[in-house]
Amino acid sequence: MKRTLFAALVLTLIMVPNAPGSAGAPYFNVIEKLVPEYVLPDPLVMQNGDPVLDARTWREKRRPEILELFEKNVYGRSPGGPLLESYKVFDEDRSALGGKAIRKQVTVDFTGPGGAGSMDMLLYLPNSGKPSPVFLLLNFSGNHSVNADPAIRIPTGWMPNLEPGIKGHRASEKGRGIKSKRFPLEEILSRGYGLATIYYGDLDPDFDDGYKNGVHPLFDDPGWSERPPDAWGSIGAWSWGLMRGLDYLETDPDVTAEKTIVLGHSRLGKAALWAGAQDERFAMVISNDSGCGGAALWRRRYGENLGLISRIYGYWFCGNIKSFGGKEDSMPVDQHMLIALIAPRPVYVASARGDKWADPRGEFLAARAADPVYRLLDAGGMDADTMPGPGERIQGSIGYHLREGKHDLTVEDWRAFMDFADIHLR
Repeated sequence: MKRTLFAALVLTLIMVPNAPGSAGAPYFNVIEKLVPEYVLPDPLVMQNGDPVLDARTWREKRRPEILELFEKNVYGRSPGGPLLESYKVFDEDRSALGGKAIRKQVTVDFTGPGGAGSMDMLLYLPNSGKPSPVFLLLNFSGNHSVNADPAIRIPTGWMPNLEPGIKGHRASEKGRGIKSKRFPLEEILSRGYGLATIYYGDLDPDFDDGYKNGVHPLFDDPGWSERPPDAWGSIGAWSWGLMRGLDYLETDPDVTAEKTIVLGHSRLGKAALWAGAQDERFAMVISNDSGCGGAALWRRRYGENLGLISRIYGYWFCGNIKSFGGKEDSMPVDQHMLIALIAPRPVYVASARGDKWADPRGEFLAARAADPVYRLLDAGGMDADTMPGPGERIQGSIGYHLREGKHDLTVEDWRAFMDFADIHLR
């Protein structure tokens, strides 16, 4: 469903109170002057009020405390690595795309206490004769949608009926390459980067199934009469899959795994941020239009907000998040603290001016509010105090851009990401 159509549907289904701060029924506000006053929790003040004055205190006390708060109240507690994990490269072509690329397809098998699961990863790497850094990201429409290459395996699992070629929630040949504009492969390869992608439905189908499909039943306690309110949701499952993807990349001699960049668009941008916050092996983290529950501040209550997202997409999060609907000021965290968990590694937040649902200003302000943590760690920070206009970029260790257009992942975004990676990883 198109983002604008979804927003219109929401407006027809909910009651919009007179003031964004009203408790109870969810609201929808895209008027800046109606954003309420708010005070962000300080990432450099412990829960007991003690200040964080040095890197050691951040590393040993405050960072674990913030991570715990996100696990308990927002995304839920993800399991560690699987009990068993193995990789099968079922396809390798070292002269793909007319000789420009190495194509690999890998099945990652993993086992938890509740059984076994798997996901397929598609890789395109520069055919340069040397290892390359990789952008790792999940996709919405299946690996075969990334490029029209007929060798790409078509997923067999559940898919949303939103794209051509999907019928009865199953993919078909008609879906090949339908999302290629979001994955400008030739340009990525020509810049010396590889692309690794996984269909997000391999990890958890994107509907409320009571956590019976995907990876949740492999790790959830079968003895639970009901899931605990801090059990992991879909974002937790998607981010867990990104970490398993990195597990494989560390074994691939054609990949410079220590320079892996985790990237995500929209809800998968939320997952990329959460993966990057949990797993410090990721060298760089990029959020594209991730909005509410991603890079945007909860307390602004602008665009998609906590009341709405927890009712419509509550299964993305842990159960505890619902207690903060209409009570955002009582949350012990906000999303600037999620970005701060990525420090001192480079992080980039991208917004689109026409994507009010994702609150571009809230995304910028969250990135800006993470700056003190980066400064404390002598890791640079955000080299600007004011939000840039379209076409301008902030390229400190906290990067940001606002482009024209709607909710999408575009070539313009990719060029900014690669320029940022050139600066900070090379």
